[in-house]
Amino acid sequence: MEQETKKLTKRRAFSFSRRVLAFTLAAAGFFAVLLLLPAEVEWEARTAIAVLLFGLLLWALEPIPLGMTSILTLVLLLLMKAVSIDVALSGFASPAVFLIVAGMMIAKAVNETPLMDRLTYSLLAKWGRSPKGIFIGLFLLMQVQAFFIPATAVRTQLVIPVVLSVITAVGAKKGSNFSKLMLIGTAFAGNISGTAILTAAIGNILTIEILQLYLGRTLSYFDWFLYAFPIWLLLMAAIPFIVWKTYPPEDYSFASLQEEMKKKKSAIGPLTGKEIKCIVILTGTVLLWMTQSLHGFHPTVPALLAVVLFAMPKIGFVSWKKVINVNFDMVLLIGATLSLGMVLIETGAIDLLASMLKTDAVLKAFGNPWLAILVVVIVSHLYHLGVTNVSTAVVTLLPVLIGLANLSGMDPMVIVFASSVSTLFGFILIVETMPNVIVHGTGLVAQRDFYIPGFWATVASIVIVAAVAFTWWRWLGFWPM
Repeated sequence: MEQETKKLTKRRAFSFSRRVLAFTLAAAGFFAVLLLLPAEVEWEARTAIAVLLFGLLLWALEPIPLGMTSILTLVLLLLMKAVSIDVALSGFASPAVFLIVAGMMIAKAVNETPLMDRLTYSLLAKWGRSPKGIFIGLFLLMQVQAFFIPATAVRTQLVIPVVLSVITAVGAKKGSNFSKLMLIGTAFAGNISGTAILTAAIGNILTIEILQLYLGRTLSYFDWFLYAFPIWLLLMAAIPFIVWKTYPPEDYSFASLQEEMKKKKSAIGPLTGKEIKCIVILTGTVLLWMTQSLHGFHPTVPALLAVVLFAMPKIGFVSWKKVINVNFDMVLLIGATLSLGMVLIETGAIDLLASMLKTDAVLKAFGNPWLAILVVVIVSHLYHLGVTNVSTAVVTLLPVLIGLANLSGMDPMVIVFASSVSTLFGFILIVETMPNVIVHGTGLVAQRDFYIPGFWATVASIVIVAAVAFTWWRWLGFWPM
């Protein structure tokens, strides 16, 4: 007992030391930018860049909670008088914040019904006679969920208990290929599930806000689906293949598992009134999202309407108190990163950052559309390895790419879309995406288990995005040359 206490104390001390080191590194970066930028750089722009770097390092290293970092960046901007309070808090007025909130509330409501359990058990009862059937079934389940559950983390959390029960049922141990196949496959399925559905990933929603903010242009739900669907489809074929080849499963008996899934499916019984209401409201919401070009409502409007209907007495099926129990850290993160985007514009910092990268080599690369797309996709992957938070990566990288595209005469819309889609795909490091973090949290897979499939999945995604850009986008006229 005493030995266990000592080990726990050492772990806590190491964790504290790591957090102190991370915070010190972020503070050093902040003061370095503040003091070392050329004298001709205005105070407002200098402060904005310093706070941006400070926030990036804290969000990436997480010595303090994400929400606390978000508030700290805003407080610094105000204390140092970089911008007015209206600009510093402007991100929280964005529709994207309310769409994220509505998405989390929708997930809470859906989770109050056995709908997802029913869908899962139905798939496994049909395809659960072999490891390949189970693997593909759960992989596709997460893609279907993307239409209705607007958050990769929530989709992964819904599926993980099922995956763990499957691993236990077949007797697979920690370190077995089957465990790695199922868990890493789940993480990667979550990473690609938001590719073609505008509302299914925070990065997509933030991209729309950035396009509107910087270019005064936007993409509808249908536009996003049209341009990204081939990427999504090809990834649904390539990623399972890569994970399967990396971790070919052991020979387990799945007959009992399939029978168990059939029993669980039968135990749920016929569709309940709650489920029918849920299906009707979700279907109506998706239809409104898909027909945005007809009615003109921002995707936030149908999402908020769905939340009201879910909790409305006599109409809905869930109490309001359960629906509003959302992750407020995520709300603060989205609002703060959007505010930073506005701050970069207001202070001129974004133009300064773009001009710093305005070298002959960069302009030459951006002057060739074929090379520009490939460079942007690769740079987006590399940037995401360093800036592991997807929201932060999108909000800080896309404005710089817009500036470079404008300087070189390249269409910024194409550059932004290619980069945004690429930043969704974090396959190599655990900290790159929430699905990776959630899967790693089971304790059954380690960081080293991600390296090989993650590397090949990254290569595959780069090739697929570039190939779709060079063909599909040009055929549709999205990329005029």
